[in-house]
Amino acid sequence: MRIRARGREVLSNPMTNRGTAFTAEQREALELDGLMPTGYTTMESQTHRVYEQFRSSNTMLGKFLNLAALRDRNEVLFYHLLSAHLEEMLPVIYTPTIGEAIERFSHTYNRPRGVFLSIDRPDQVETSLKNYGLGADDVDLVCVTDSEGILGIGDQGIGGIQIAIGKLSVYTAAAGIHPRRVIPVVLDVGTNNLGLLSSDFYLGERHGRVRGARYDEFVDDFVTAVQKLFPHAMIHWEDIGTNNAYRILQRYQHEICTFNDDIQGTAAVVLAAILAAVDVTGIDLDDHRIVSFGAGSAGIGIANLIRDQMLRTGASESEEEAYARFWPIGIQGLYLEGDPRLLDFQQPYARTRAEVADWEVKDPAKIGLLDVVRNARPTILIGTSTRGGAFTREIVEEMTKHCARPIIFPLSNPTSRAEATPADLLEWSDGKALIATGSPFGPVDHGGVRHTIAQSNNALIFPGLGLGVAACRATRVTEGMIAAAAEALAGLVNAWRPGAPLLPGMSDLRLVSTTVAIAVAERAAAEGVALNPLTDPIQQIYERMWQPKYPKVEVI
Repeated sequence: MRIRARGREVLSNPMTNRGTAFTAEQREALELDGLMPTGYTTMESQTHRVYEQFRSSNTMLGKFLNLAALRDRNEVLFYHLLSAHLEEMLPVIYTPTIGEAIERFSHTYNRPRGVFLSIDRPDQVETSLKNYGLGADDVDLVCVTDSEGILGIGDQGIGGIQIAIGKLSVYTAAAGIHPRRVIPVVLDVGTNNLGLLSSDFYLGERHGRVRGARYDEFVDDFVTAVQKLFPHAMIHWEDIGTNNAYRILQRYQHEICTFNDDIQGTAAVVLAAILAAVDVTGIDLDDHRIVSFGAGSAGIGIANLIRDQMLRTGASESEEEAYARFWPIGIQGLYLEGDPRLLDFQQPYARTRAEVADWEVKDPAKIGLLDVVRNARPTILIGTSTRGGAFTREIVEEMTKHCARPIIFPLSNPTSRAEATPADLLEWSDGKALIATGSPFGPVDHGGVRHTIAQSNNALIFPGLGLGVAACRATRVTEGMIAAAAEALAGLVNAWRPGAPLLPGMSDLRLVSTTVAIAVAERAAAEGVALNPLTDPIQQIYERMWQPKYPKVEVI
């Protein structure tokens, strides 16, 4: 690291500051003498100290703020600590604690981080991105949100910048993306959250959420500016509202290098868990019957990737056959053809009314989950509804009647919104259910077997995907690359042992990310979208991963 700054300027920059780890020679050369205690501390000792400080916080939000403060004063030490305790700290810097941090953003606001773009000042988009201080070849990732669909808590206005910051922290900790080669962005288009608008603390634009042509023009201004300023960067869309998420992805995915984690990342990790579970059942994927409960952008994204996998493997001969394996359910009940409430991306999955004409249902005007389970007899049940407790005992027992090993994934976050708990699912299915959850759950003992519960966490996919894209300079993120990521992840587990998880644990994220990155880069090259195809994938991916260690200092 070449440092031109001196004195307090060195200590105020979180990438140059290493606190008491500066040697006596470095302190003299950088004019730091007298600006800190005289004792010298190694990075290992510093890590022990800040870990102790982290553990002393009594609340999850307190732990989050503790880590945020550390990142703002010493970024290398922050990532060294995070990498050493990733499994413990991931729920703090990411889901579920990030939700509370987002809600409290305007109250706990301290040091700004990221780029804040206002729809009321579209002429400042390019200037604002330039002001972040990075050049055309200095950016691998831009993570952006409009804050409308934050986790399970909805519209959070400008506070959504925290989800972009959190995602990029995971990219760095899990995949070694350099923390100064990423940009977190929030598109401030207003908010419909009346609690925020009525708060004196709120820091965003004080008007209702803008939609329609003006919204689309603002998004296009942002995309155009990123493409101009950072031509090799992948744009990662995060927590965009359902009405806009698919439109934006479809608008840009064939033109630029872009990725929607809620649609594609969620789908990839769920597909990986399903492939592992399907292997246990011994039933071909094409022969499973799948109910998607809460079939919005995430639920349909999962369905699309499973459908494509069926078509890719040749098990289904046509899209019509593949679509016939799915029963999507939304707030209006089972999706039926002709329903004007269905969005464009949902309509291909709607069932014909003739198919349900002979069903015995509680309310023909709204065919619910229990009705579908009784009549369609699904083998896979996926929940992305944010309706806590929606998978009841009656539903699980009904499913188990017709399925020897039901695959049940309550994926909604946070924990309070999970459709069921693993303990209940195992009890109600007599230990037969194959489970993956969205939130972290501890092991469950049932029938003399300890079941380790797989967490279907997007962190198993998106960091490796971003690393693979950056390493080979991919110009697009194709569906084939998403599928390759899922297949690579599924290949890392052996779910045959009783109680074994369907996915790797969070403690293995560096291994997972490296494996996924190699698969993604190789598929990008095979599909002709890699500007720099890898010739020695393992070595090149490894060399691309930033390590959180203090670099050698050159004083200039």
